[in-house]
Amino acid sequence: MSRITALLSAALLAGAALPAAAQETLTIGTEASYRPFAYVLPSGELTGFDVEITEALCEEMQVTCEISNQSFDGLIPALNAGKIDAIIASMFITEDRLKAIDFAGPYYATPGLFIGPADAGLELDADALKRKFIGVQRGTTMADYVDQKLPGARVQYYDTLDAATLDLVSGRVDLVFADSVVIEEFLASGDGAGFAQVGEPVNDPILGEGAGIGLRKDDAELKAKFDEALAAIIASGKYAEINAKYMSSDISPK
Repeated sequence: MSRITALLSAALLAGAALPAAAQETLTIGTEASYRPFAYVLPSGELTGFDVEITEALCEEMQVTCEISNQSFDGLIPALNAGKIDAIIASMFITEDRLKAIDFAGPYYATPGLFIGPADAGLELDADALKRKFIGVQRGTTMADYVDQKLPGARVQYYDTLDAATLDLVSGRVDLVFADSVVIEEFLASGDGAGFAQVGEPVNDPILGEGAGIGLRKDDAELKAKFDEALAAIIASGKYAEINAKYMSSDISPK
């Protein structure tokens, strides 16, 4: 993985970190059960869009980066505790998150998408979805959206999206709501046969301004470096190369 070492145990990161700008090595937190953005190969190596974007950004900044695979809802606490230096984990920029951390970017933007059984005839209407079970990943903006927009639904929270789609296949939830690119990946898989998009893609302020690079609020220097590196890999075509490798649509920030 070039200059990136994938660390699969957060236990190796115990202890407070120095200010990120003072370090030769940056530790980047991600959550690697979110194909095609970040996932684990049979070899144990991390791969995916977020992983390769991290690699490209670190090469551009001429720093060595280590990736730490953690639970999604533990990433912000780990960042603020100094256990990681940045988050690149498809974490969308929202007002609530900006109260706790800062962001560089966004580095991509996509809508949310509901899916369910193709023959169920479901509609995205608050009354129609009352008492229906909707699966979402815990701690995501998609969970926030369902909580606020569909108060009559029965929301099931999962640590990973894979667990949510598994329950969809098993019939334990009626719908799953997630990032459109991740949902399209599922629909194209064998497990996705018999399931389809429900309603139109969702673009709503609750979902945030796109996925950003999470940083501590006192890391203005590192934020500037990430923003400069992001602009550089977009201008060079490296971003488009990585984008095309993992998905058919252009998700670059506009």
